[in-house]
Amino acid sequence: MTAGYARCMSIIAFLVIGLIAGALARLIVPGRDPMGLVATIVLGVVGSVVGGFLARALFHDTNGVGLFGSTVGAVIVLMVWHAFTRRQRSGLRGMRSRVVQ
Repeated sequence: MTAGYARCMSIIAFLVIGLIAGALARLIVPGRDPMGLVATIVLGVVGSVVGGFLARALFHDTNGVGLFGSTVGAVIVLMVWHAFTRRQRSGLRGMRSRVVQ
């Protein structure tokens, strides 16, 4: 096998793990998540980065976090996203009701 084939397979595996971790995070965190397949993959990949950073910072782990750590990181990212967007939505909704009346 060539190095290019192995690199391509590792990228595909990274995206598949990101998809699974993002989907699990969307199932674990309550609330509506209007995002598609690409956004779920991005959520999982960002969750993998966050989970890897936390594993390295807290446990000095340099081996990678796997699906569990990726899911934990994706749950954290999704909770932060919900907190940010809900606060922003309620602010805009409150402003609209003041302006209309």
